Order: sequence, then structure tokens, then C-alpha cells
Amino acid sequence: MLTTFPRIGIIGKFGDPVIAPTLSQLYRYLLSRGHQVLVDTESAVLLKETSVTNLDIEQLPKHCDLIIAVGGDGTFLTAARAVADVEIPLLGVNLGRVGFLTDISPEQLLKHLEQILLGKFKTEQRRLLQAMIIRDGNIIHRQTAVNEVVVHRWVTPSMIEIVTTIDGVYLNTQRSDGLIVATPTGSTAYSLSAGGPILHPALHALVLVPLNPHTLSNRPIVVDDRVEIEIRFSQTRQINALVTCDNMEIPDVHIGDKIVIKTAEKPIRILHPEDHDFFHILRSKLNWSGGYPV
Repeated sequence: MLTTFPRIGIIGKFGDPVIAPTLSQLYRYLLSRGHQVLVDTESAVLLKETSVTNLDIEQLPKHCDLIIAVGGDGTFLTAARAVADVEIPLLGVNLGRVGFLTDISPEQLLKHLEQILLGKFKTEQRRLLQAMIIRDGNIIHRQTAVNEVVVHRWVTPSMIEIVTTIDGVYLNTQRSDGLIVATPTGSTAYSLSAGGPILHPALHALVLVPLNPHTLSNRPIVVDDRVEIEIRFSQTRQINALVTCDNMEIPDVHIGDKIVIKTAEKPIRILHPEDHDFFHILRSKLNWSGGYPV
């Protein structure tokens, strides 16, 4: 019964026993089909089966042909960063609240999974961001983001003052709580909450969304995703700022630091059921039905 993906890895929501029944069902189903199944070390603890092959999450994708993320969008983001350099596809099972990225429900898991393992699926590429913190000409932090890179004030009542350039060309100077740089994938996450537009995932674009800007005319702007965005601070005194890449924090950013953001060289590949429809997901998650017959 083996198909395109003989070795399948499972990454679950860390330390959450709620996922245990779905995790166990998925694990047993894959074994019954003859797949080699590997589980991330923390999720393996939730399985009652003996002799579960487990690996650290950073090593797991290197030994798999497909990764299945079981949890919410946060779990999917963690899995996506793990597969970013190995170019294997990713599939999401939604046990979270919203689930823009994890579009398979536990109730439909085996039905959709059977079809996907038989090669009946849609595939799409999602571009990632690479963020670098540069201090005195040296890269002191480097991190990958699926959704967004955010520069924002931290443990201070004052706004931060930042200067943004795009491909070396001055864009603006703003006083605000911060700035979001989001991918199309991230346009339905924090960026959406901050008033940014929704970008179709097939677009090669990025959106820059200010957080509570002092000037009301400072609006979101969409740019080509081949640009290099540089953010620096215009204050003359030391500030408290924080850079986050999805749910990963880079604290203690200094006033003289530069934040450089650009699209990563390698996209990730996401698998969906054949009936996957981005607009249906928007209608469902954002309650856009409006009574229109479909």
C-alpha cells in the first residue's frame, strides 16, 4: 500500500494532551498502510504505543518524505520552519481555533489522508521571510518566518521611531508601536488584526502594516516580494524594542541595529485535499457567508 511518501513524520502541538487521540489514530493508520512513521520527541510521549521512533524536531524532516502537523496554525508554523531547508511537503491537521493553514479536520482526517497518500491532492508553494539583525556590520541573529516579521516596542510606554527603506530607497519615517512585514500567508494573521489587506497566497508580494501609527495617513503598503526591506531606529536614546518572527522572539534589539528582511530562497510546499478552496476558507473562518447560495 506504499505510495509517494514511504517515510512520514508527525509533529504535534507541544505538550498538549488534547491531541493524543488524533495523534494515536493517525499513527496507527499510517503504520497499517506500511509507512515508516517518525514522531517528534515531545509528541511521542503522548502515544501509548511501544517502540515509537522519535527524533528531535530539527532532525525529523531530514529523514521523512512528508511531514504532518497536528495542532493549530502555531504548530504548523513550527513545522514549516523545520522543513524550510529540506524541501519536503507539509500537511496540516487542524485542532486549533482558526486554522487558515491546517485545513483538515480530525473528523475528515482518514478520508482526506487516504486520497492524499494515493497522490490525489493539490499542492502550493508558500514563500518565507528571512530576517537578520545586523549590529556593527555583523549578523547577530538570523531567523525564518512563515507569517510575518514584526518590529515593535517592548516594555516601554513610548512609541518607537523607525526608518524604512526598500532596496535602498527611502520609504518613510514613522512613530508607532511598530511595523509588521507579512507574507501572503501571514496576511490573514497578525497583519489582518492590524488592519492590513488579505493577499491571495499565490501572489509574489509582501505587505507592510504599521501598528498604531501616530500619523493616520500612514497606511499599509503592498510591495514586490523580491525587495530587501531595511528597518532602523531614528531615536538618539536607547530604546526597548523586540523583533518577532512568527512566534519566535528576538529581544534586546539596540538603537544602532538594522533589521534586514527579505524573501527566503526556498519556499515551502503545502499539500491540500483536492477540494481545497482558499475563498471557501476565508468565508468559513471570517464568517463571510452573507447568505449567498453556494
